[in-house]
Amino acid sequence: MIELYRNPSKDGRVICFDEFGPLEVRPQLGENWGIKADRIPATYTRKHGVRNLFSALDLRTNKIYGHIKRRKTWKEVLQFLKYLRSLFDEKLYIILDNFSSHKKKEVLVWCDENNVELIFLPTNASWLNRIECHFTALKKFAIRNSDYSSHKELASAIRKYIRWRNKNYQVEEVRKIENKLKFA
Repeated sequence: MIELYRNPSKDGRVICFDEFGPLEVRPQLGENWGIKADRIPATYTRKHGVRNLFSALDLRTNKIYGHIKRRKTWKEVLQFLKYLRSLFDEKLYIILDNFSSHKKKEVLVWCDENNVELIFLPTNASWLNRIECHFTALKKFAIRNSDYSSHKELASAIRKYIRWRNKNYQVEEVRKIENKLKFA
């Protein structure tokens, strides 16, 4: 896996994939560049449920892709992998953790049939996945110090951040946050 980072395959594209969440609609402490919450209430009602961000980083272009889903089952994993497959014609090497839905028989069979190779990280080593450090920046710029009223509003802020980040990934503050994790 580390070899794919140092020496990407010439016959395909290396993609880092992971889920981020659960995402809740609730007041968040902290600072960000967007909405500023004037005050964080002592209590709040969790009436909106949770969502999960399915996210991928294309190591060749340094572009992030993301979809927000209600659930985190093998069916949503497969949907996102099909989305990634639709973006690229070449073989896909997808680096991901050992979450059980990633290893579901239907997911593995589809990958075999569609020129997608899953590369599982060692247990308890999800920090080796390069998408992980991007979640810190996502939290800083889209989630901290917020008080979104709905999942739709939260999802819109996350999509807006991803679009902005893909255009501005060279910005020094973003690079400093994303590069806090060092890789071998």
